[in-house]
Amino acid sequence: MVVTLVLSILVAVVVLYLFLTRNFKFWKKRGIPCPDGALPGVGHFGELVTMTTTFSECVRKIYNANRNHSMVGIYNFTSPTLIVLEAELVKTVMQTSFSNFHENGFKIDPNLDPLFANNPFFTYGDKWVTGRKRLTYAFSSMRLKILLESVKQVCEKFEGYLEKKLGKTGKVELELKDLFARFTAQVVTGAGYGVDGLCFDDERESESFYTLGKSFLEPTFWNNIIFTLVFFMPLLSKIFRVRALPKKADHFFRTLIADIMEQRRREETRRNDFLQLMADLERTEGEKFDMEMITSHAVSFFIDGYETSSTSLSFVGFNLASHPEVQEKLREEVVSVLNKYNGVITYDALKEMTYMDQVFNESQRLLPAVGFLDKVCTEETDLRGSDGLVCHVPSGMHILIPVMGLQRDSRYWEDPEVFDPERFSNERKHSIEKYAYLPFGEGPRMCVGQRMAQLQIKACLAALLRKYRLELSSKTRVPLKLTGSTFINAAEGGLWAIIRPI
Repeated sequence: MVVTLVLSILVAVVVLYLFLTRNFKFWKKRGIPCPDGALPGVGHFGELVTMTTTFSECVRKIYNANRNHSMVGIYNFTSPTLIVLEAELVKTVMQTSFSNFHENGFKIDPNLDPLFANNPFFTYGDKWVTGRKRLTYAFSSMRLKILLESVKQVCEKFEGYLEKKLGKTGKVELELKDLFARFTAQVVTGAGYGVDGLCFDDERESESFYTLGKSFLEPTFWNNIIFTLVFFMPLLSKIFRVRALPKKADHFFRTLIADIMEQRRREETRRNDFLQLMADLERTEGEKFDMEMITSHAVSFFIDGYETSSTSLSFVGFNLASHPEVQEKLREEVVSVLNKYNGVITYDALKEMTYMDQVFNESQRLLPAVGFLDKVCTEETDLRGSDGLVCHVPSGMHILIPVMGLQRDSRYWEDPEVFDPERFSNERKHSIEKYAYLPFGEGPRMCVGQRMAQLQIKACLAALLRKYRLELSSKTRVPLKLTGSTFINAAEGGLWAIIRPI
C-alpha cells in the first residue's frame, strides 16, 4: 500500500515536471541563445514569483548578461519568449514591421474585467483604432489647453496643502510618491470628471480618489499577486475569478461616469474636463457612445494619469533632491518664465520650460515608471540581428523589449548611470538613438496620453519649485532598490524628502 502510494506520487511528480518543462528545448532547436537557470513552471522569472524584484529588473538582468547577442530566447513561465537586445530590432518590432506586431502582449478577459479589457492598451483591431482616435482628439493641443484650466486649480490646492503641512515649523518631511499621488489623483478627478477628488482633505481621506487608487494600484503583496495572476497566469486568473479592477471600484466608476455623462449631454454650460470632450465628440459624430466604452476610457484616464504620472513625478523629485545644482537651475527657469506670464501657469509658459523637459526626460531614462514593453507577433515573420542571428517568429509569440536595459546601456549613452539632463539639450538630443529611449513606447502604439502626462507633471513641478526647495531625507535608501512588484517601478522604503519654503 505504502509502496504503491510512493510510486504514484513519484509518477505524478515526473509527469508534472515533464509538463512544466515541455518547451525547454525550444530555443536550442532553433539555434537562438538561451540563458541557463530556467525553472519548471516559472522559467526565467523565479524572482518575480518570490517578489524579490520587479519584472522590469528581471528583464534588465537578462539584457545585461546577454548584450553580446542581438536577441535571446527565454521562458516566460512556460512560454518561449524572445527578447530583442538591440535598438534596430526594437525599431523593426515597433515601427518597420508594425503590422506583424501590432498587438500588445497582455490580454484581459472581458468577462472578468470588462472595463480593463476595453482599455486602449489592451484592445486591438477596430476597437483599438476607434479608442485611439477618440483619445487623440481629447489630447490635442487645443483641448489640452482646456484641461489645463482644471490642472491649475489643483496646483492651487496643492500649494495650500503644502502650506498647511509646513505650519510654523518651516519644513516638512514627506514621502514623494504619496504626495504626488494626491496631486495626480486630484488632477484626474478634476480634469477627467469635473469633480472634487478630496485628495488634499485629510479629514475625508478615506472617501478620496487617492485612497481609491491606492486600494488596487499600490504595489502591496496582495495587489502584486493579483496582477501576476491576471497578466502572467491568465488561466489561473480565470479559474479563480481574479480581476484587476475590484468589483467595488468597477461599480463605483460605472455609476459615477454614467451620472456625469448624462449631465454633460443635458447641460449647455461647458466644463473643462475629459468627459465634456467626450460629450462634444458625441455631438460631432452624431451618435451616443457606448457607456461601457466611455467608462473604460475614463478608467484608463484615471489609472494612467494617477499611477504612472505620480511614479514619474516621485522619481523626478528624488533626482532633484539628489542634485541640488540641477534643482536650482530648473527653479531659475520656472521663476523666469512665470514672471513673463504674471505668475500664471499657462500652456505657453509650460511649453517654454525646456530645461524642465530635459530634467523630466533624463529622469525617465534612469527610472522609467515601467521598464519593459511586451508585444505579440500577429503574423509570422523573421527577425534578423546584426550578429547574424535569425529567428523565425511564429504567430502568437511574445516579444519583450527591455526598456530599462536599453536606457542604461553604455553603447547608447555616455556614463549611463549618471543623472545628466544635458543629454537632452538642443545641442545633444539629436544624437540620441530613438529606439533606445522608450519611456512612452514608440511607433503607432506610442502612449496616447503622453502629452497629458507631461502637462500635469510640468504644472506640478512649476507650482512646487517656485515656492519650495526639496532636500533628500535620510529615510530614503540610497542607492535605490526597486521593490518587488509586477509592473510599476517603486523604491523600497519610499522616496522621502524634506520640503522647505524658498
